[in-house]
Amino acid sequence: MNTLTRAQLTEAIYATVGLSRNESADLLESMLTRVADALTEGKSVKISGFGTFSVRQKGRRIGRNPKTGVEVPIMPRRVLVFRPSQMLRDAVNGTVTTPLEH
Repeated sequence: MNTLTRAQLTEAIYATVGLSRNESADLLESMLTRVADALTEGKSVKISGFGTFSVRQKGRRIGRNPKTGVEVPIMPRRVLVFRPSQMLRDAVNGTVTTPLEH
């Protein structure tokens, strides 16, 4: 499985938009910081044609240690959720050609 890295995203911005490599890196970092800050504040981030990132609160519950079978409390926490758009789902499944395919 291949992974797309920050460096590769920066290079793609550089090649596509025409900013310098430093400006491309700054743009990417700025965007990622804004997304992370919004999620930290509990806001949702919707990127049209891509999907929605949101934070969901999970309540306290009782879990079980799979090795020992002993019950352990799982404390309340916030979890990050991503819901892909229908366009992204279609692109991933190869059912339609979209601008997301490069």
